Amino acid sequence: MKICIYGAGAIGGYMAVMLKRGGADVSLIARGAHLAAIQKDGLQLKIGAETLQANVRASNDPKELGPQDCVIIGLKAYQAWEMAEAMQPLLGPETMVVTAQNGVPWWYFYGLEGANKNRRLASVDPGDRQWNAIGPERVIGCTVYPATELVGPGVIQHTYGDQFGLGEPNNQKTERLARLVDVFTTGNLKPRLFDDIRDDIWVKLWGNLSFNPISALTRATLDIVATDPGTRALSRLMMLEAQTIGERLGVKFRVDVDRRINGAAKVGAHKTSMLQDLERGRPLEIDALVTAVQELGRAVDVATPHIDSVLGLVQQLGRSQKLYPTFPDAMPEPIAKAS
Repeated sequence: MKICIYGAGAIGGYMAVMLKRGGADVSLIARGAHLAAIQKDGLQLKIGAETLQANVRASNDPKELGPQDCVIIGLKAYQAWEMAEAMQPLLGPETMVVTAQNGVPWWYFYGLEGANKNRRLASVDPGDRQWNAIGPERVIGCTVYPATELVGPGVIQHTYGDQFGLGEPNNQKTERLARLVDVFTTGNLKPRLFDDIRDDIWVKLWGNLSFNPISALTRATLDIVATDPGTRALSRLMMLEAQTIGERLGVKFRVDVDRRINGAAKVGAHKTSMLQDLERGRPLEIDALVTAVQELGRAVDVATPHIDSVLGLVQQLGRSQKLYPTFPDAMPEPIAKAS
């Protein structure tokens, strides 16, 4: 399978090395010193005491790579919105697009029936930019569980995990999804299929919604956020608000809040992606992780006082450090409650 990973950062680079070693025809879209290092020495992936190396074709220009069988988007949500039109040269008639991103995806209501069919989310795709430029019919949903970090140009450190959730937005078991599962499996990435990928998106979102902004505000690692009485209690309250929203939209949570928090505590002294970005002076991914949940909460009449408070604080943190990229103002459409 011909695969381009658009955004070869910590997760994208990890996937690239593993898929390449599994035999896939992998290329990358990257930039700056990271791109130069990949072009010179390939990608280096550190897993425990072992270093894996993969030579992959890399460019900052999608036109050089041409149409792909699959494009895996490893960008942050605000970056993907900015780059939506730039991806066009990678998209052939049958190209699938895997959104390997955290947070609420722009295609969330595609493939659903009822009052919410094909609704848009202004917080993650204002102006329907990705909806129109990429097309939701191309999408395969993906949840990302490995913890990785870009520790230097061309060098990625893997901390834990190898599982990826996969699923079609319309919940069908398609031939293209089966092909993707085979490629992931051969690359020693562990795919898990879900009857509705949205259920897993919310389980992952639970942690990102709470742990990421709290860690950025406190500079605490994941183990501390999940075990300190104060931050654990705040995380739990935010997650309960989110659970109410999700359930009103028809989501089924397979674990309870405390189990989800305890699982995060077991990860250890890991820095969340938002804390990593803050320390490196990179823009903070706030809207897809938190603002989108607030948008959904207001639309289905769920009060979110704890989410609102933490969102206000982390937005101000981002603004004070000039690290909060905001989308153009857009008024969201009302979202109907699931019956």
